[in-house]
Amino acid sequence: MKLLKTLLATALVAASLLPAAHAQERTIKFAFQNQKDHPQAQGAQKFADLVAAKTGGRIAVKLFPGGTLGGDLQTVSALQGGTVEMTVLNAGILAAQSKEFGIYDFPFLFATPQEADAVTDGPFGKKLLDKLQAKNLVGLGYWELGFRNLTNSKKPITKAEDIAGLKIRVIQSPIYIDLFNALGANAVPMPFPELYTAMEQKAVDGQENPFSTILSSKFAEVQKYLTVTRHMYNPQAVIVSKKFWDSLNPADQKALNDAMAEATTFQRGVSRVQANVALEDLKKAGMQVSEFSPAELDKLRAKVKPVVEKHSDKVGAETVQEVYSTLAKLRGGK
Repeated sequence: MKLLKTLLATALVAASLLPAAHAQERTIKFAFQNQKDHPQAQGAQKFADLVAAKTGGRIAVKLFPGGTLGGDLQTVSALQGGTVEMTVLNAGILAAQSKEFGIYDFPFLFATPQEADAVTDGPFGKKLLDKLQAKNLVGLGYWELGFRNLTNSKKPITKAEDIAGLKIRVIQSPIYIDLFNALGANAVPMPFPELYTAMEQKAVDGQENPFSTILSSKFAEVQKYLTVTRHMYNPQAVIVSKKFWDSLNPADQKALNDAMAEATTFQRGVSRVQANVALEDLKKAGMQVSEFSPAELDKLRAKVKPVVEKHSDKVGAETVQEVYSTLAKLRGGK
């Protein structure tokens, strides 16, 4: 009888452990806006491969590119609700969750990708990611989208004044709307998955995105003119549902963090190599490319200065000061 009780107790203990082990066999739905050949998607695939390797296949990352699960704002809500586990998006969009993220969308903020890396990977970038936990999100780090440039289907743009009157699709973020309205355009906020059709049907005249996004989204089919403005550089925040994150054991959380660190180095490298290649491919696809002279770029900066001042108040003076002080140190105090 004593042996039977011992065997029964052992069986019960073993059975109680099975659900806990099984609970760590997970699938991460990783949703994002760009197509599967974009550097964003290549980074996501690298992350998926690394997670599979580091967890022995117990955690599988399934990719949902091209906005198939909805636009950025919809996806963030899904993460907060726990129905989607992961996304990567323009960090500035997260200003809707924590106002300080709006600093990442300031026009002409970063001069080089390396400056952006230093800010986002440093204390400032980590501090902002930490703020997301109160919004049921966990920030894993930052990838790159690159410098944004302007396209349209109407005319070549060689002067700041040429932008006036154009209907330009922008991200659903107040600073983008204010920026292009300040340049005399009619800013049209719109989810990215709707953009190609809107340009094809002439509901909007143009849009602004990095070269790789313009290429992978086949915008050259519906846009003739590309202007190299480099008006914004977009750090990309990689975020996870806090509900999902808290359900992982510490070992699996570490595996995801380690995979993220490796995937970040890979993704940034791919993005920077492909930017120049994408520009050449866009030219081959028939897009007419123009660049602003230094004088015209100065005019552009002057036009958007009130936008920077307005959003400095929204983001907070302390945040703005911290970023600009960091950049001044990086530039040798110049």
